[in-house]
Amino acid sequence: MPDTPTLADLYKAKRLTDDDMTAAVAGYLADPTPGPREIAEGISLDIAAAVLASPYATEILAREDAPEGRRRMAVRTTILLARTG
Repeated sequence: MPDTPTLADLYKAKRLTDDDMTAAVAGYLADPTPGPREIAEGISLDIAAAVLASPYATEILAREDAPEGRRRMAVRTTILLARTG
């Protein structure tokens, strides 16, 4: 595994579960306050910073008419592409 794995790497390694990801996405969408959030035991991420660094996620979340499923998928993808540490 790379020195700074993506959260997708950790997901593939079973250190993150679908439930962890669903909770992280729902938590962020309910309260997009910046700051580190624990996604799973020992795994934290500033989801707000990751979203701001993603032009796609930023665009989708800025659209008032974006379907909820697309909003969730944009945040989930952003989390999975983010690197730890």
